[in-house]
Amino acid sequence: MILKTTLFMHSIRQTLKTLLLFTAVVLPSAILAGQVSARQSDTIHEYGPRIFNVENKWTAIVAAYEPEIKAIDAAIAKLPDAKITKTVTFQGVKYQLGTYKGEPIVIFTTGISVPNAAMTMQMALDYFPIDRVIMMGIAGAISSEFSPGDIAVPARWYFHDESVYVNPSKEMDGEFVLPDYYEKSLASFLERRKQDPHSPAYENFGFIHPEEMAVIKEGWDSPRQMPYFTASSELLTLTQKAVDKVSPIAMPSGKAIKVKVGGNGVTGSVFLDNAEYRKWVRRVFNADVSEMESAAVAQVCFVNDIDWVVIRSISDLAGGQQGKNVENVFDGIASGTGAKLLLGVLDEVVALPAK
Repeated sequence: MILKTTLFMHSIRQTLKTLLLFTAVVLPSAILAGQVSARQSDTIHEYGPRIFNVENKWTAIVAAYEPEIKAIDAAIAKLPDAKITKTVTFQGVKYQLGTYKGEPIVIFTTGISVPNAAMTMQMALDYFPIDRVIMMGIAGAISSEFSPGDIAVPARWYFHDESVYVNPSKEMDGEFVLPDYYEKSLASFLERRKQDPHSPAYENFGFIHPEEMAVIKEGWDSPRQMPYFTASSELLTLTQKAVDKVSPIAMPSGKAIKVKVGGNGVTGSVFLDNAEYRKWVRRVFNADVSEMESAAVAQVCFVNDIDWVVIRSISDLAGGQQGKNVENVFDGIASGTGAKLLLGVLDEVVALPAK
């Protein structure tokens, strides 16, 4: 009897081991297979971002930091037919909702530098029914044709510090040891420039060798190298109309300012305050201005098929001063001149026929 009981218990234990093994190995595989199958049938409509069914979509008015957004808020506050009706906060970012002459707007600060600008811009497009973006702020001049208070509205924006840092060659003075992939990329960049005059005229800045952003968007099978992002032709045209219509913009001293629509701007995660690097940026990108957010905003808008334009007022000649940089002296003034043009562009947007 004892032997039979022992054999019976052993049989139960073996059965339990088999069941546990089946549970540990087979069931997770089955569950995982179900998850994969479910994921394959998922769509953006099930998981977000929100899809807005709105006829009259919004204009986003964007700046990078406090003096710029203060200039925008002050300009809006003076107008009887513009107002902020509500403020909401997502992930710590404040979005001001309102109207400008009857048209819906959202105003927000991106935060300084590339990661903040990309994050807050994509958040805004996910949370609000935006169909155009007008960014305004200050920038350092790359071209010496600009003085503090002048305004640049570049047609194209480039990342200037996407790059490869390499060691010097031990065999050849003045040469550098380049990775194989970069040598191939550089050859393709130089070949492309023969067809596209707006492509950068790449050269190294010492051990720094410029690279390009690889971008993916809906409808593309794989990422593509993007030397620059081009502003909306409609918004560039409206900006030029605004320049022609608005009353002359001047510094507090009365000095008339220069406004240029077109040309190139560069963005990087650095405060550019070096004269030699500024000259290099001018040679390579033919840039007029440099700052830390616009190309990131441009990339997000490009991927989301959103119209955009960037207005940049000059606070300083990057690295062109003697001694300490004093861009803080002019950032408020420059933000003010930029805000005046911004309102002129908004007037042109409001005048557009309904889509």
